[in-house]
Amino acid sequence: MEHVRWLPGVDAISLTNPVVVAAFTGWNDAGDAASTAVRTLIETSGAVPLAEIDPEPFTDFATVRPHVTLDDERNRSIVWPTVGVWGATTPGTDVVLVLGPEPALKWRTFCEQIVVIADRVGARMAFTLGALLADVPHTRRTQVIGTATDPDLIDRFDLERSRYEGPTGIVGVLHEALSNNGFPTASLWAAVPGYAAQLPSPRATFALLEKSCTMMGTPAPVAGVASEIADYDAKVAALISDDDDLVTYVSRLEEMVDEMADDEPELDEETFESIDDTDPGILVDEVEQFLRNQDD
Repeated sequence: MEHVRWLPGVDAISLTNPVVVAAFTGWNDAGDAASTAVRTLIETSGAVPLAEIDPEPFTDFATVRPHVTLDDERNRSIVWPTVGVWGATTPGTDVVLVLGPEPALKWRTFCEQIVVIADRVGARMAFTLGALLADVPHTRRTQVIGTATDPDLIDRFDLERSRYEGPTGIVGVLHEALSNNGFPTASLWAAVPGYAAQLPSPRATFALLEKSCTMMGTPAPVAGVASEIADYDAKVAALISDDDDLVTYVSRLEEMVDEMADDEPELDEETFESIDDTDPGILVDEVEQFLRNQDD
């Protein structure tokens, strides 16, 4: 059964071989990095709403609650936590953007809805964006690891071959559904400092935008995100400043990263440039251990 609600005028929108880029809030979205990256693409590209996926079959509303809103005349309405779909034409490629809460129920049926969308828009490939908490310092380049199973994507974008076994989230199920229906897929994960888990991470968002847009062949809209980095760094510095053990811990992380990256320099808002993986294999191991540590 199809649970996609196509919006009026969708047939008038012309997209040519678009790339599907999806992110979900919740478990896959440490520091709000992945969802903010896709939201930034939506807001900066002039994306047009294409469709919504009915949340009723897939959402635990006791966990992800709808919101009540009031209009100017104080009439009440309920806004449901819905996965939305937008289409945009960007320099270099057309893109279909999927954003919303991670579904709690019927993951296979939910992923079939994304396959329906990808098939209808004629997608040529699909990326998912995610972020995880890891033992990394906030003062160094954000590590991004890209994995795939498609040999062409691995060679073309210098990705890691996925070798993970263990618990997975919606992105893992979605990749299998898309791959089984002939769509090449890649997964991009950014590492967010575990000690700053409560703060949105513009550094991780910046890294995901840079990596995904490079793969799509379109300029990354990072100006707004980059402007938030100095404030983020100040907040994290204030967070750890009163805890001597935490300060020591961060210093040790910095030393480890510097050794790994062959004394790669610190980033600040002036030198925050392209994101390169210093050692993708190590971050793959972090992802795998993170997933294994999760319960059902």
